[in-house]
Amino acid sequence: MNALIIAAKEIHQAIRNRWVLAATLLLAGLALSLTFLGSVPTGTVGVRALDVVIVSLSSLTIFLIPLIALLISHDAIIGDMERGTMLLLLSYPVARWQVLFGKFVGHLVVLAFATCLGYGIAAAALIAAGSHIDADSLTAFAAMIGSSVLLGAIFVAIGYLVSALVRDRGTAAGVCIGLWLLLVLIYDMALLGVLALDQGRNISATALDALLLLNPTDVYRLFNLTGFANVSTFAGMAGLAQSTTLSAGVLLATLVLWTCVPLGFAALAFSWRQL
Repeated sequence: MNALIIAAKEIHQAIRNRWVLAATLLLAGLALSLTFLGSVPTGTVGVRALDVVIVSLSSLTIFLIPLIALLISHDAIIGDMERGTMLLLLSYPVARWQVLFGKFVGHLVVLAFATCLGYGIAAAALIAAGSHIDADSLTAFAAMIGSSVLLGAIFVAIGYLVSALVRDRGTAAGVCIGLWLLLVLIYDMALLGVLALDQGRNISATALDALLLLNPTDVYRLFNLTGFANVSTFAGMAGLAQSTTLSAGVLLATLVLWTCVPLGFAALAFSWRQL
């Protein structure tokens, strides 16, 4: 019950600070742009419009959702400590893990609302424009939205872990931006460089799968672009879908694990921290 009260407070604060409105408008605007720009050639090449949208939004999500999640979570603990509100909050009969879990639920609700509404508008626009949407495409689109929310949960948890370890908000912001660059850009560039140099001599398919699992954005990409045949064919990843040993269930479980591990370490670090 205490955690739900804290979650409600975080949601109310996000609404008051215009985080919900800003994130929803940003996601909706970019989703609509990608929807109408990307679906123009589908009628001539025989590709279903919603499949194009899934590929486009998956690429957008990898860059944007982690950044939004880190922005709203990087000062969740250290920020309240600097303002003195954390000491006041813990003077009530509430456990530290309840504070952390309540904040997590609140931030995740905000992110889920913005993602579902922003991306849902794109699908609604396609329907309004008269595009045919079949069951396979709709299932893949729903899975993309759900996994996007889960990717956001991962980076909210990572932001909490950083916030529980650092000494000031400026350091938290810097570390989070560095982690965003590492996981979204640098890791894949480095991996591509290593694969190009190796040329298949030493890195086996199993080792490559393990390397991909070490980055949540790669797990998200694999889940959405190889998990559904209609999407993987258009995305140019049908070959990878056939060669990888990672099933959709394994990828989804890995995303859940990526959420639980940093959140658990954040709770542990917060429980040991002196106010």
